[in-house]
Amino acid sequence: MSGFTISGLSQNKHQTYSSKELAAADEHVSKSDENVKRGNWPTKTDYLLSVIGCAVGLGNVWRFPYLAYRNGGGAFLIPYTLMLALVGMPMFFLESSFGQFASLGPVAIWKAVPMLQGVGIAMVLVATIGDISYCCIIGYSLYYLFASFQSPLPWADCFSWWGADETCSRTPKGPVCNLTLDDGYFEIVNTTWLQANNETCPNGSAISVPHHGPSEQYWDKVVLHRTSSMDEAGGIVWYLALCLLLAWLIVGAALSKGIKSSGKAVYFTATFPYVVLTILLIRGVTLEGAGKGIEFYIGSQSDFSKLADAEVWKDAATQIFFSLTIGWGSLITLSSYNKFRNNCYRDAIIVCVVNSLTSVFAGFVIFSILGHMAHIQDKPVSEIAQSESVITAIVDVFPRVLRSRRLFLTIFVCSLFFFCGLLCVTQAGIYWLNLIDHFCTGLATIITALLELIGLSWIYGINRFIKDIEMMIGEKNWLFWLWWRMCWIFMTPCLLAAILFWSLAMFVLPTYGPVEYPVWAIALGWCMIIFCIMWIPIVAVVRVVQAEGSTLWQKITGACSSAKDWGPCLEQHKGERYENKHDSAEALNSVKLLLTPEEEENLFDL
Repeated sequence: MSGFTISGLSQNKHQTYSSKELAAADEHVSKSDENVKRGNWPTKTDYLLSVIGCAVGLGNVWRFPYLAYRNGGGAFLIPYTLMLALVGMPMFFLESSFGQFASLGPVAIWKAVPMLQGVGIAMVLVATIGDISYCCIIGYSLYYLFASFQSPLPWADCFSWWGADETCSRTPKGPVCNLTLDDGYFEIVNTTWLQANNETCPNGSAISVPHHGPSEQYWDKVVLHRTSSMDEAGGIVWYLALCLLLAWLIVGAALSKGIKSSGKAVYFTATFPYVVLTILLIRGVTLEGAGKGIEFYIGSQSDFSKLADAEVWKDAATQIFFSLTIGWGSLITLSSYNKFRNNCYRDAIIVCVVNSLTSVFAGFVIFSILGHMAHIQDKPVSEIAQSESVITAIVDVFPRVLRSRRLFLTIFVCSLFFFCGLLCVTQAGIYWLNLIDHFCTGLATIITALLELIGLSWIYGINRFIKDIEMMIGEKNWLFWLWWRMCWIFMTPCLLAAILFWSLAMFVLPTYGPVEYPVWAIALGWCMIIFCIMWIPIVAVVRVVQAEGSTLWQKITGACSSAKDWGPCLEQHKGERYENKHDSAEALNSVKLLLTPEEEENLFDL
């Protein structure tokens, strides 16, 4: 490890492989692959299902319906659709075409702009933390899967055998009244007694009765064994640890042969959620009161006055941003296994549309059930509603050593992540999960996406980037590129910057229900963000120091110039633009934004 330097992350030349090394990698490639070193997706369907499976998740199933409820119901679809066009599709198209062009992971791909290679490192770190926490959620799901084989379901009622206490009830308990009687004595009576005796509860005399549903108490008492605060760590919940181990075994098996195995696994993992959602929708719409919920979702109860609230537009942009996994490096990773001539533009449109339609579809499922719950409890609907990228990045940085040992690397990474995830299956584990979600999956990804966009559009050069894309999908007329130019150069960066500053300005401290986090936990949350993004300035400074040039400006310019071996991975795809990189005038134009007028004039006089 003593020979490892940051410069090695992007300046390593295209590797040459012996027949022995290529033979060792044969299990991960097939005869139909055009890239015999890394392999390609067996079929286009494998890729599309993988990306859809990566994009569609809890953000679609629950967060979107919640935001729709909070921001005016069906009126929320207007800003949501606009943000899809202005932020979602442009960023998705940019990341997927970037990865496909170079066939590299999120770290090694920054040979395009070496000064920004820290962005790729930040992406991998954020993805690492996200993978660890998300697999813990899968572990929770597996526990409920096994527990659901019991009859009746243990969380269906307040059963004493699992520890339900006196506050547990299937139906909410109304407030009681501390009523003063005529003789001066006090008596505690419920609302039924008041109605029967035509009495009213005087102001200040109502006493709320603590109430927890059976599913809530089962979650806290049985599944989590939750402690009262994050300061009380408690022990590891052994059955959750076993479920977490099973989750990582499943992930490891799916990744054991790279995209050849994961591409087959997604035929189930990406389609099964739609089967479940469809079953739940059929069940939901047949429940009494379901129409009430759907009416609230897209009907006459939509509040279009909410469109004047800036918070609504911020929520729409944030939802699009996170539901498409922009800024995590996942899209770069998955698209890097595409064949060079794949139509990444059409893929971007398909995935973005499917992802958004899934969110809308999930809204019908959630609100039909919420409508039934509101009907049962006689309340208004509004009251009821209140790892692949990590492995690819490492392999692409050290291809000669690790590509033929991918299985061992997969086992090592999954094992390491499992042991790291044990913290989240302790009795205080839910607090850790909530802390990670609050800090790491928000600000850091916005920063990486914004810098990625600036790096490719303003430093690498928008014209150069468009020509790279045309090498893959064919030449397009200026009208086709007009919209994408406007988005990549101006509109999308401005919106991402606005989201970032708004998120910082409106930042609130995390809580878990009524439980507040200690000061040390808040500090740790900020440290996690800093740890992820600090590599961006560190790598930038190292690149500038290592760059050639006699002045600071020349060094910065050199650090922003593409590496000599930047371009398509395979020789047959390089074309005239990348065959003779040393004499490419286009490479000089790519740093035009970083030159002073005098230097620019002297440069083109050469």
